[in-house]
Amino acid sequence: MTAEERKHRIEAYLQRVEFASLEELSQHVEASVSTVRRDLSTLETAGNVRRTHGGARIVTPRSDEFAFTARDAKQLSEKELIGKACAELIGASQSLILDAGSTVYHVARHLEGKAPQIVTNSLPIANLYASANQVEVILAGGVIYPRLEVLVGPMTVEAFSRMRADVAIMGAGGITLEGITNSHALLIDIQRAMLKAAQKIIFCLDHTKFGRLSVSPLCGLDMIDTVVTDSEAPPDLVAGLRERGVEVVLAPAPNAIGGLT
Repeated sequence: MTAEERKHRIEAYLQRVEFASLEELSQHVEASVSTVRRDLSTLETAGNVRRTHGGARIVTPRSDEFAFTARDAKQLSEKELIGKACAELIGASQSLILDAGSTVYHVARHLEGKAPQIVTNSLPIANLYASANQVEVILAGGVIYPRLEVLVGPMTVEAFSRMRADVAIMGAGGITLEGITNSHALLIDIQRAMLKAAQKIIFCLDHTKFGRLSVSPLCGLDMIDTVVTDSEAPPDLVAGLRERGVEVVLAPAPNAIGGLT
């Protein structure tokens, strides 16, 4: 592979995932980290990529798919119902890890009365509690990725590797009976550190994530305690998850009366 071909592959890969670590890019183009670092310097000089601590990101993404505002606008009513249902599972004063998923943001909107301690890499969640006196928020270190409104990179992974919490509340790109996958390789290492840091794992996933396979495997069902979803989740997959020991909480439909099913 020539240097030009290698740089083209690096740029094309970053267009697809938006951000990647040096190690990830090194594996993708089958070159050493030092070679990739030199390629990134050339691409940065050309204005195509921006180097960050431990990796690089594309300067002009082709899609708004991963932007927080775009993600939050999808299945908005379902996310709000899921957020409320998940918040009802949290006890008073529990320590929580909240990831940067848009559905998890709607969980955060209903937690203030429980006075939790929250650790997060989500800028929208941090801003939500900026003036809240009853909630202690610890913001993980790392590089600010503006479009995702999230802190990323090796420093973020390290921060969560040192944390311990009662519950981690997380989102993902898809769930099947094989496990959880996510659509953004950038977040996988961070989420894996979150999984190890918490005693209980809750995933908040609207019905469109059921049966969907995303790019990067995250974890098997054996690592999940609870999935909170909306009433449109496919019954066969819900039953399959329960058969494998995963608690599934269905948020009530908007016109439903009564508690959770």
